[in-house]
Amino acid sequence: MSIEKMKLVSFTGKTNKLDKIISKCLLNGDIHIEQADEYMGFNDILKVTLSSGADIRLEGILEYGTVDGKFNSQQAIQYMSNVLGFNTTAGENPYSAILQSVKELADEFGFNIEDYSGKNDNIGIDEDLNEYVVSVGGKVNELNEKRKQLQDQLQECEDGLSKFSHFEGLEIPIDELLSSQFVATRFGRMPKENAEKLDLAYSDNPYVLYIPCTVQGEDSWGAYLAPRDRADEIDKIFSALHFERMWIPEAVGSIDEIIKNLKENEEIITNSINECDEKIKEIFSSEENKLKAIYAQLKAKNAVFEVRKYAFILDNSFYMVGWVPAKKVKALVSKLTSFKGVEVETFNPEDVPEHTPPVKLKNSKLTRPYEYFVNMYGLPNYYDMDITFFVAIVYTFVFGVMFGDVGQGLVLAVGGFLAYKFKKMELGKILVPCGIASMIGGFVFGSVFGFEEALDPLYHAIGLKSKPVDVMSSVNKVLIFAIAVGVILVIAAMLLHTVISLKKKQIGEALFSENGVAGIIFYCCGASAIYSFMGGPALIPKAVLVPLMVGTLLILFCKEILIGLVDHHDNWKPDSIADFVLQNLFECLEYVLSYFSNTLSFLRVGAFVIVHASMMMVVFTLAGDTSSVKGIIVVVLGNIVVIALEGLLTGIQSLRLVFYEMFSRFHEGGGKPFRGFKPTLE
Repeated sequence: MSIEKMKLVSFTGKTNKLDKIISKCLLNGDIHIEQADEYMGFNDILKVTLSSGADIRLEGILEYGTVDGKFNSQQAIQYMSNVLGFNTTAGENPYSAILQSVKELADEFGFNIEDYSGKNDNIGIDEDLNEYVVSVGGKVNELNEKRKQLQDQLQECEDGLSKFSHFEGLEIPIDELLSSQFVATRFGRMPKENAEKLDLAYSDNPYVLYIPCTVQGEDSWGAYLAPRDRADEIDKIFSALHFERMWIPEAVGSIDEIIKNLKENEEIITNSINECDEKIKEIFSSEENKLKAIYAQLKAKNAVFEVRKYAFILDNSFYMVGWVPAKKVKALVSKLTSFKGVEVETFNPEDVPEHTPPVKLKNSKLTRPYEYFVNMYGLPNYYDMDITFFVAIVYTFVFGVMFGDVGQGLVLAVGGFLAYKFKKMELGKILVPCGIASMIGGFVFGSVFGFEEALDPLYHAIGLKSKPVDVMSSVNKVLIFAIAVGVILVIAAMLLHTVISLKKKQIGEALFSENGVAGIIFYCCGASAIYSFMGGPALIPKAVLVPLMVGTLLILFCKEILIGLVDHHDNWKPDSIADFVLQNLFECLEYVLSYFSNTLSFLRVGAFVIVHASMMMVVFTLAGDTSSVKGIIVVVLGNIVVIALEGLLTGIQSLRLVFYEMFSRFHEGGGKPFRGFKPTLE
């Protein structure tokens, strides 16, 4: 439940050992590598320059790196880049292209290239890897190309069979029909009833010869022959009868002979496709382990190369720097110093105030899922506070109150577990505790899938006369409870802001801001005054309340001056008294309105409690007799709709309350996430 402490680790050594150092020490995800040239100071530049044997270059570095009597690291590095030939990259990555080729080849084979056990490390891969991958890929591509051609031929056979099968029984050789000089032949189909009309209407026409073949459903398939010089006239007659012409491929022999040949060709082509598949499987079987071993080694080499880009390299020396969790620094330093000639230095964040460490949140398994929401709004700065635990408590509590139902909460919890288990959905992990909170809320409101009396025996068994809260008969109490929750959470948000400001040593901000001590006192006085005005007892005596409100309001009015003086801001003096007064009048009005609106926003907590109960009342009203089949179906469908619709709305509204009514008071975000290097291929 905190931000992990970091230390800056820098180290120098000989370039010929850099790859091995990266491979052995920097690829376990425990170090956040930074661009080395952005972190180098005078001592680092001096160390690398001397280590490289370039003593004579030091004069130039000092001369060009000194500006107005002060040494400027970036100026010196610019000189070294232009004149001395240092580099921070290792050129074009030689591994990315071949890695992608191996990945594509694995996809072609259909196996998981990442699934490598390491049990076949003795596989020889000393030959040129590019040549090997191209060779294997060429064999597969050749077989796939042949297979594609065979598939095209098979499709042609299937299309031919589909077309010719409609004209079975036509004994006339097709090639002779299509090549006739005097007779035009048309193949196709028309409605069966039109074929019958044709026989009656045109039986005496010497230029029309229709040969029916097959009948399928309402369609009649056949062919008609006509003299070529009268083909247009005959085509119009058949067009009027909705004859749809089919173009059949050229072939030799009768229809039956053609179908027989096509079936024989289809069998031959299918066998050839199966042979190609078998050959691909043989290649897959013999090359899978080797490809996996190659991929694993190339992936590691690729990761090493990517890390090299962050190093400052001058001749045969290098400088690298990165942030490491404090508890892992000792182990890393031990690994680095095991390499001869490597010098290591460690620094606390306060030793390098010009650089901000990356943020790595450290939470328990119960609250870790809520880091998703924190990251969504903005990762906290390293010097801020990890508010994941606070988010987990508030979000889960608010969700459970607004969606209180034992049965529906159980569905949400189980659904969230399954969504994460099988779909790896981050929100699934959050739904589990939210579902449990909904079940607890359901026990308070006495609701199980909307059945309001289902838990009565339980209440009687523990000595209660009825459910703790009957929502529909306690509407005012529910809304007052929601406002009370809002007041408590707004005060909690301001307290967090105060604590975070103190942690940053911003004493003025902690004491005098609208979210600091002054704001907390003013807000508490205002809440007490409104509560007393609405008929409640006076929580703060009037004699104390009025001076406190006036005093804290004056502090808020002058907060910029007070904060500037205490926190030593440079621009704390107002440029104009009139502008200062006018601006702060409006700001004080905005503070009051924001306190009021933030608190009223929590009315939605009570509103959703009432809406949930009302929706279930509607479901049971529509269901009528819940013991009937119709009633059961309506109740089931109603619960499904309520779980889906209200569950979504409750989740959104809970997040809105956390983000806008609370986060805006104490959480700035802007943190840099900790990213440790691991040999993975993106």
